[in-house]
Amino acid sequence: MPVADQTSKNQAKPARTQRGIQSIEVGGRLLSSLTQSAEPMSLKDLAQASEMPAAKAHPYLVSFGKLGLVEQDPRTSRYELGPLALQMGLTCLRRLNPVRLGAQTVSELATTTHQTAALAVWGNAGPTIVHIEESTHPVHVNMRTGTVMSLFNTATGRVFATWLPQEVIEQHIALATQQAIAYPESDERSSWDDMRSTLLGIRKRGMARVIGEPLPGINALSAPVFDHQGRLSLVVTLFGPNTHFDPSWEGKIAAALRQCCDGLSHRLGSQDSAQNITLSPAPKP
Repeated sequence: MPVADQTSKNQAKPARTQRGIQSIEVGGRLLSSLTQSAEPMSLKDLAQASEMPAAKAHPYLVSFGKLGLVEQDPRTSRYELGPLALQMGLTCLRRLNPVRLGAQTVSELATTTHQTAALAVWGNAGPTIVHIEESTHPVHVNMRTGTVMSLFNTATGRVFATWLPQEVIEQHIALATQQAIAYPESDERSSWDDMRSTLLGIRKRGMARVIGEPLPGINALSAPVFDHQGRLSLVVTLFGPNTHFDPSWEGKIAAALRQCCDGLSHRLGSQDSAQNITLSPAPKP
């Protein structure tokens, strides 16, 4: 057989599905239901949520109890996640590196949207870019790893201004006001007061955008990523030339960004949406 024909035949083969243990997968539905519940569950409710008869669910729960994955309240007979589940969760959180995880996800986002993607954290000088993935549509902007973004004039900065605690924003404003050399053309105090209605809109939509500003011809959308304590951990930004970048709230780019950030937040242990995270109160004049 010619090499080309053999290659085509190999590429046509479906990927092998790894064999698992069905009983573990079935029992795992019980653990998943307990994880998603806001309170301990009765056997009946737990079985129903896991789509199995109570008589089938009970032996799994007995075994999980012996392992410490679940525990049963002797007074109410309700089930809750056990000490081993807690230790597993804590170990997972300790091993998580948000920036490394975010960089991997941002790379995939740039590929699927064909837009430049950036990952930012809150640094000593404010919103700081820590990773950039270039797109197929070149963007001629002076941005690289370590670039500090404007708090109120960029989509990235506005996300930080929306969800960071008030005291953090106050410290940043004080620094920008006192160190004019480090923060040229900065009037963060008046900007903070003027931006309140805009920040409320950002919180309502779960993301920020800028169209043709501060760089003419460049559009951007930014969204937050939260950790297991509901704290802002990362900000993901997509940006590109207005000829190839649809900034609409319900467009494909916004949907991809929202899905990316929701997935990252879930990986970091967050169970709240961006709209449910407390907004920083307005600063005192």
